[in-house]
Amino acid sequence: MAYDALVEDRHPASAYAPADRLAALPPLRTALQPRILYATPEMADFVKTGGLGEVAGALPRALRRHYDVRVLIPGYRQVVGAYPDIPVVARLEAQAGVPACDLGLVEAGDGLRIYVLLSPELYERDGTPYGNADGDFGDNDLRFARLSLAAAEIALGADPAWSADLLHLNDWQAALAPAYLAWRGLRVPSVLTIHNLAYQGLFPRDNLARLGVPDHAFQMNGVEFYGQLSFLKAGLYYASHVTTVSETYAREIMTPESGCGLDGLIRTRAQQGRLAGILNGIDESWDPRTDPHLATRFEADDWKGKRANAEAVRDQFGLAVSRGPLFAIVSRLVHQKGIDLSIQAAEGIVQEGGQLVVIGQGESRFEEALQGLARRHPGAVGVHVGFQETDARRMFAGSDFLLMPSRFEPCGLAQMYAQRFGSLPIVRRTGGLADTVEDGVTGFTFADGSPRGLGGAIRRALDTFGQKKRFNAMRRTAMSRSFGWDDAATHYASLYARAFGNNAALRWRAA
Repeated sequence: MAYDALVEDRHPASAYAPADRLAALPPLRTALQPRILYATPEMADFVKTGGLGEVAGALPRALRRHYDVRVLIPGYRQVVGAYPDIPVVARLEAQAGVPACDLGLVEAGDGLRIYVLLSPELYERDGTPYGNADGDFGDNDLRFARLSLAAAEIALGADPAWSADLLHLNDWQAALAPAYLAWRGLRVPSVLTIHNLAYQGLFPRDNLARLGVPDHAFQMNGVEFYGQLSFLKAGLYYASHVTTVSETYAREIMTPESGCGLDGLIRTRAQQGRLAGILNGIDESWDPRTDPHLATRFEADDWKGKRANAEAVRDQFGLAVSRGPLFAIVSRLVHQKGIDLSIQAAEGIVQEGGQLVVIGQGESRFEEALQGLARRHPGAVGVHVGFQETDARRMFAGSDFLLMPSRFEPCGLAQMYAQRFGSLPIVRRTGGLADTVEDGVTGFTFADGSPRGLGGAIRRALDTFGQKKRFNAMRRTAMSRSFGWDDAATHYASLYARAFGNNAALRWRAA
């Protein structure tokens, strides 16, 4: 049976109300709505290590108005701690070496329903979702094969009360789901979103049997990647559509320089019309007029209110009172983020009368280098290793400039947060940074990922800081930029419609 015909059988167009009728209806979830399962390894409601967690907390909610969306997440300690008595709706049996687990279902305060994989031996551990101080967990292949397999099973009706019409899968941790379905001879529409191509879920070939991967799939047109099993490649090959989190990054990963060895397959998907770049958004809490975390709330042109936040940041980081520019770094402290470039630039910033505050954690070499920088420049440089939401928000609100010289950046969120709070980003022109920061208008961009390239952008920022009329105009423009989720949700709705193969999802756009 042809793929389109099979999709039509599972989702007949007659089962859905016409778009013009739905446009007149209130946005209530009904049995007529397509059912989307959003499978993710992290979610800001419970645990996040970066942008994926933020997106997983926001995008399903943006889509809920017109879809019946449910989230699937592993039952980490933070999740089961938030819901001590989780109702079990299904038992997912062991397959190959993938352990059995229970499927729980909880409801967030706003009504979003969340499936939870209940398996203490797999998920209830100290550390991040992926590892601890000793490194990645040694059984991550089983842990996330369980997540992928659960997504496939929910699409096939594991929960008697609800099944997914479409799977929206995120990163390598959920990317085996469409492959598991294909190996059973079943095709359920699926969208795979790549948040960072550098993380691919690579495991030895010897793991195939315990993950239930058939031998015939271990080939170029399948899951094989330079002699290893690649979860991400499986998703790229078997998913109906592939997205990534900005238009520029979608173009970049088609090149050998940024394709991480997968550029050939990605170019093929693009030629088939199965690759899209959809820019992430940020939620409405990023508003300096209403944010409860700030020392003082403010709006555009209320620069006195913004200075009050700067004074609070200086006080917290032990910096001297100053009318000079305040630079901020809010980031994972890793090579990708160009932290070494920022450290080199810091000496010049201090010499020019500027100050620098840093929050984040990551590679020990960068943590130690930044702490050494703070010791050499007491009163001018402040560093907190770790992360606190309130501290980060106040830094965006109080700083004049955000340093973000990433070597590559699929989307990035910090530059959007900064602009909303009137802090002008200084970014390398790559990925989502190129798509969200307008040079000389809402921030400063540079192309050459070198100390010289960053130094030139900082020099322009310092010159602008001395031109108050221009500086305030740039801040005002940056704060007026909208980075909400509506545009992204509309693009995903169009993509879902294509994946369904009929007009079922087009009504979202008509409503």
